[in-house]
Amino acid sequence: MLQKNISAASEYALVTGASRGIGRAIAESLAKEGYHLFLTCLNQIEQLTALANELTSKYHIVCKAIAVDMGNPDDVIRLFAQIDSLSVLVNNAGVSYVGLLHEMSVADWHHVMRTNLDALFYTCRQAIPLMLQNHCGKIINISSVWGNVGASMETAYSASKGGVNSFTKALAKELAPSGIQVNAIACGIIETDMNRCFTIEDIEAIREEIPSDRIGQPEEVAQMIVSLLHSPDYLTGQVITMDGGWT
Repeated sequence: MLQKNISAASEYALVTGASRGIGRAIAESLAKEGYHLFLTCLNQIEQLTALANELTSKYHIVCKAIAVDMGNPDDVIRLFAQIDSLSVLVNNAGVSYVGLLHEMSVADWHHVMRTNLDALFYTCRQAIPLMLQNHCGKIINISSVWGNVGASMETAYSASKGGVNSFTKALAKELAPSGIQVNAIACGIIETDMNRCFTIEDIEAIREEIPSDRIGQPEEVAQMIVSLLHSPDYLTGQVITMDGGWT
């Protein structure tokens, strides 16, 4: 059971979609920084619980793993009922869909939108009052370069991430007077399970177009998260592209 109010100096962070890939790397980086953690996933609760136990033992923090459908507003409300204080929110949970738009079902469209975009509304509207209590906070949204330029066969995903970018810029303006920063990281291709839908040949063709001549690593995104946590308050409303120079 998560202890509350461990000390006046304790800072809490919430990372969604933290059981693997980018979310897992972010969780470890924040634990290393000394944050107590709330970590969520949809289906991999055993894997996430093992990670929470590992981080607790390794970094001497409090870490709670919670199964949450981030696209379900009632689930998010139940999640935040367990959170009394929050300094950092990382909206990382996301899904992709690869296929022709005219062959996409309405259910698949809504699944992408509710997970990638609606979830930001649900988490932010719960997190903002907690951050306003301290007149500070950091909200960081994980986006994609496809939200900037669009991708063939990924129209829904591109649209959802374009929405994330606009959401980030608008909310940053709304919260800047309250000392709360809102930024996004638009990732290029990162070595995660989300890319398993691509063949080795597809990945190689993408790599050849990247000036850095390699695929990005989850740990590099996590490093950028930590950099944003230490950035001046004046840095807000930015969509930072991290793609090895591709765009």
